[in-house]
Amino acid sequence: MTQIPELELLTEESFSRGLMVLASIDNDLAQILETLGPPPIWSREPGFATLVWIILEQQVSLAAAKAVFTRLCGVVVTLTPENFLTLDDAQLKGIGFSRQKILYCRGLADAIATGQLDLSKLSKMDETAIRTQLKRLKGIGDWTVDIYLLMALQRADVFPKGDLGLAIALQKLKNLGTRPTPAQLETMTQHWRPWRAIAARLLWHYYLSNANSNKLMGV
Repeated sequence: MTQIPELELLTEESFSRGLMVLASIDNDLAQILETLGPPPIWSREPGFATLVWIILEQQVSLAAAKAVFTRLCGVVVTLTPENFLTLDDAQLKGIGFSRQKILYCRGLADAIATGQLDLSKLSKMDETAIRTQLKRLKGIGDWTVDIYLLMALQRADVFPKGDLGLAIALQKLKNLGTRPTPAQLETMTQHWRPWRAIAARLLWHYYLSNANSNKLMGV
Protein backbone atom coordinates (compact mmCIF):
# COMPACT_ATOMS: atom_id res chain seq x y z
CA MET A 1 0.00 0.00 0.00
CA THR A 2 1.38 3.37 -1.04
CA GLN A 3 1.99 5.88 1.73
CA ILE A 4 0.39 9.26 0.98
CA PRO A 5 2.90 12.10 0.76
CA GLU A 6 2.14 14.81 3.30
CA LEU A 7 1.79 17.37 0.52
CA GLU A 8 -1.30 15.60 -0.79
CA LEU A 9 -3.29 16.19 2.40
CA LEU A 10 -4.74 19.61 3.20
CA THR A 11 -4.11 21.24 6.55
CA GLU A 12 -4.75 24.85 7.52
CA GLU A 13 -1.08 25.59 6.92
CA SER A 14 -0.88 23.90 3.53
CA PHE A 15 -4.21 25.45 2.51
CA SER A 16 -2.85 28.95 3.17
CA ARG A 17 0.39 28.11 1.40
CA GLY A 18 -1.46 26.67 -1.59
CA LEU A 19 -3.61 29.80 -1.89
CA MET A 20 -0.49 31.95 -2.04
CA VAL A 21 1.11 29.72 -4.69
CA LEU A 22 -2.04 29.75 -6.85
CA ALA A 23 -2.36 33.53 -6.54
CA SER A 24 1.25 33.92 -7.68
CA ILE A 25 0.80 31.81 -10.83
CA ASP A 26 -2.74 32.79 -11.89
CA ASN A 27 -3.89 36.41 -11.84
CA ASP A 28 -7.56 35.46 -12.07
CA LEU A 29 -7.35 33.25 -8.99
CA ALA A 30 -5.43 36.05 -7.26
CA GLN A 31 -8.35 38.38 -8.08
CA ILE A 32 -10.86 36.00 -6.49
CA LEU A 33 -8.71 35.81 -3.36
CA GLU A 34 -8.31 39.59 -3.20
CA THR A 35 -12.00 40.31 -3.82
CA LEU A 36 -13.73 37.54 -1.87
CA GLY A 37 -11.07 36.45 0.60
CA PRO A 38 -10.08 32.81 1.21
CA PRO A 39 -12.72 30.18 0.45
CA PRO A 40 -14.00 27.83 3.14
CA ILE A 41 -12.00 24.61 3.35
CA TRP A 42 -15.32 22.73 3.01
CA SER A 43 -14.80 19.39 4.67
CA ARG A 44 -17.03 16.43 5.50
CA GLU A 45 -16.54 13.45 7.77
CA PRO A 46 -15.18 10.41 5.91
CA GLY A 47 -17.52 7.45 5.84
CA PHE A 48 -20.74 5.94 4.58
CA ALA A 49 -23.01 8.89 5.43
CA THR A 50 -20.92 11.34 3.41
CA LEU A 51 -20.83 9.04 0.38
CA VAL A 52 -24.62 8.73 0.53
CA TRP A 53 -24.87 12.53 0.68
CA ILE A 54 -22.60 12.92 -2.36
CA ILE A 55 -24.61 10.34 -4.31
CA LEU A 56 -27.76 12.33 -3.48
CA GLU A 57 -26.04 15.44 -4.91
CA GLN A 58 -25.55 13.84 -8.34
CA GLN A 59 -27.39 15.86 -11.00
CA VAL A 60 -29.66 17.74 -8.58
CA SER A 61 -29.42 21.00 -6.67
CA LEU A 62 -27.38 21.09 -3.49
CA ALA A 63 -30.42 22.30 -1.58
CA ALA A 64 -32.60 19.43 -2.80
CA ALA A 65 -29.91 16.85 -1.95
CA LYS A 66 -29.40 18.32 1.51
CA ALA A 67 -33.16 18.24 2.19
CA VAL A 68 -33.29 14.52 1.34
CA PHE A 69 -30.17 13.79 3.39
CA THR A 70 -31.59 15.69 6.37
CA ARG A 71 -34.85 13.71 6.18
CA LEU A 72 -32.85 10.48 5.97
CA CYS A 73 -30.88 11.39 9.10
CA GLY A 74 -34.18 12.12 10.85
CA VAL A 75 -35.43 8.61 10.09
CA VAL A 76 -32.10 6.81 10.61
CA VAL A 77 -30.54 8.58 13.58
CA THR A 78 -27.28 6.65 13.26
CA LEU A 79 -26.67 6.40 9.52
CA THR A 80 -24.76 3.14 9.19
CA PRO A 81 -24.90 0.73 6.24
CA GLU A 82 -26.74 -1.81 8.38
CA ASN A 83 -29.37 0.71 9.49
CA PHE A 84 -29.80 2.02 5.95
CA LEU A 85 -30.47 -1.50 4.67
CA THR A 86 -33.48 -1.81 7.02
CA LEU A 87 -35.38 0.83 4.99
CA ASP A 88 -37.66 -0.44 2.23
CA ASP A 89 -38.40 1.20 -1.14
CA ALA A 90 -41.53 2.97 0.10
CA GLN A 91 -39.66 4.53 3.03
CA LEU A 92 -36.77 5.70 0.85
CA LYS A 93 -39.06 7.10 -1.83
CA GLY A 94 -40.98 8.91 0.90
CA ILE A 95 -37.73 10.48 2.07
CA GLY A 96 -37.05 11.61 -1.50
CA PHE A 97 -34.76 8.98 -3.01
CA SER A 98 -35.14 8.24 -6.71
CA ARG A 99 -35.29 4.61 -7.82
CA GLN A 100 -31.71 4.86 -9.15
CA LYS A 101 -30.32 6.37 -5.97
CA ILE A 102 -32.02 3.71 -3.86
CA LEU A 103 -30.13 1.16 -5.97
CA TYR A 104 -26.81 3.02 -5.71
CA CYS A 105 -26.96 3.60 -1.94
CA ARG A 106 -28.14 0.06 -1.22
CA GLY A 107 -25.25 -1.27 -3.28
CA LEU A 108 -22.82 0.89 -1.31
CA ALA A 109 -24.35 -0.13 2.02
CA ASP A 110 -24.28 -3.82 1.07
CA ALA A 111 -20.63 -3.65 -0.07
CA ILE A 112 -19.61 -2.18 3.28
CA ALA A 113 -21.83 -4.43 5.40
CA THR A 114 -20.52 -7.58 3.69
CA GLY A 115 -16.87 -6.51 3.96
CA GLN A 116 -16.30 -5.97 0.23
CA LEU A 117 -15.44 -2.32 0.89
CA ASP A 118 -13.68 -0.84 3.93
CA LEU A 119 -13.93 2.94 3.79
CA SER A 120 -11.60 3.32 6.78
CA LYS A 121 -8.71 2.01 4.66
CA LEU A 122 -9.12 4.61 1.92
CA SER A 123 -7.28 7.34 3.80
CA LYS A 124 -4.02 5.40 3.49
CA MET A 125 -4.46 4.54 -0.21
CA ASP A 126 -3.34 6.52 -3.23
CA GLU A 127 -5.87 8.23 -5.46
CA THR A 128 -5.78 5.61 -8.23
CA ALA A 129 -6.48 2.78 -5.79
CA ILE A 130 -9.32 4.71 -4.15
CA ARG A 131 -10.86 5.46 -7.54
CA THR A 132 -10.66 1.79 -8.54
CA GLN A 133 -12.24 0.62 -5.27
CA LEU A 134 -15.16 3.04 -5.33
CA LYS A 135 -15.92 2.92 -9.05
CA ARG A 136 -16.55 -0.81 -8.84
CA LEU A 137 -19.87 0.15 -7.28
CA LYS A 138 -22.82 1.02 -9.50
CA GLY A 139 -23.65 4.72 -9.41
CA ILE A 140 -20.23 5.88 -8.25
CA GLY A 141 -18.32 7.63 -11.02
CA ASP A 142 -15.41 10.05 -11.18
CA TRP A 143 -17.34 13.08 -9.93
CA THR A 144 -18.53 11.28 -6.79
CA VAL A 145 -15.01 9.97 -6.12
CA ASP A 146 -13.52 13.43 -6.73
CA ILE A 147 -15.85 15.10 -4.23
CA TYR A 148 -15.13 12.41 -1.63
CA LEU A 149 -11.37 12.74 -2.17
CA LEU A 150 -11.55 16.52 -2.01
CA MET A 151 -13.95 17.02 0.90
CA ALA A 152 -13.79 13.86 3.03
CA LEU A 153 -10.16 12.81 2.53
CA GLN A 154 -8.79 16.36 2.08
CA ARG A 155 -6.56 15.52 -0.86
CA ALA A 156 -4.83 18.64 -2.16
CA ASP A 157 -4.60 17.88 -5.89
CA VAL A 158 -8.08 16.73 -6.91
CA PHE A 159 -10.11 18.66 -9.48
CA PRO A 160 -13.67 17.45 -10.21
CA LYS A 161 -13.60 18.01 -13.96
CA GLY A 162 -17.22 16.84 -14.29
CA ASP A 163 -18.53 19.53 -11.94
CA LEU A 164 -20.92 21.96 -13.61
CA GLY A 165 -20.32 24.73 -11.11
CA LEU A 166 -16.57 24.63 -11.74
CA ALA A 167 -17.07 24.70 -15.51
CA ILE A 168 -19.40 27.70 -15.26
CA ALA A 169 -17.02 29.51 -12.91
CA LEU A 170 -13.99 28.93 -15.13
CA GLN A 171 -15.89 30.04 -18.24
CA LYS A 172 -16.83 33.32 -16.54
CA LEU A 173 -13.46 33.83 -14.86
CA LYS A 174 -11.46 33.29 -18.05
CA ASN A 175 -14.07 35.00 -20.27
CA LEU A 176 -14.45 31.95 -22.51
CA GLY A 177 -16.93 31.87 -25.37
CA THR A 178 -18.17 28.41 -24.48
CA ARG A 179 -18.31 26.34 -21.33
CA PRO A 180 -15.22 24.10 -21.10
CA THR A 181 -15.74 20.35 -21.37
CA PRO A 182 -14.41 17.99 -18.69
CA ALA A 183 -11.45 17.14 -20.97
CA GLN A 184 -10.72 20.84 -21.47
CA LEU A 185 -10.96 21.46 -17.72
CA GLU A 186 -8.44 18.68 -17.12
CA THR A 187 -6.00 20.36 -19.52
CA MET A 188 -6.66 23.93 -18.35
CA THR A 189 -5.98 23.11 -14.69
CA GLN A 190 -2.68 21.26 -15.03
CA HIS A 191 -0.59 24.31 -14.14
CA TRP A 192 -2.40 24.49 -10.77
CA ARG A 193 -0.86 21.20 -9.63
CA PRO A 194 -0.32 20.15 -6.86
CA TRP A 195 -3.00 22.48 -5.44
CA ARG A 196 -5.98 21.84 -7.73
CA ALA A 197 -8.34 21.06 -4.84
CA ILE A 198 -7.64 24.52 -3.46
CA ALA A 199 -8.20 26.03 -6.92
CA ALA A 200 -11.53 24.17 -7.05
CA ARG A 201 -12.54 25.72 -3.73
CA LEU A 202 -11.60 29.17 -5.03
CA LEU A 203 -13.74 28.60 -8.13
CA TRP A 204 -16.71 27.38 -6.07
CA HIS A 205 -16.26 30.45 -3.86
CA TYR A 206 -16.42 32.62 -6.99
CA TYR A 207 -19.34 30.67 -8.44
CA LEU A 208 -21.41 30.94 -5.24
CA SER A 209 -20.72 34.67 -5.06
CA ASN A 210 -22.19 35.04 -8.56
CA ALA A 211 -25.21 32.79 -8.13
CA ASN A 212 -27.48 31.12 -5.61
CA SER A 213 -26.09 28.02 -3.93
CA ASN A 214 -29.12 26.13 -5.28
CA LYS A 215 -27.35 25.00 -8.44
CA LEU A 216 -26.68 21.78 -10.29
CA MET A 217 -23.56 19.84 -9.54
CA GLY A 218 -21.74 17.28 -11.71
CA VAL A 219 -22.23 13.65 -12.48
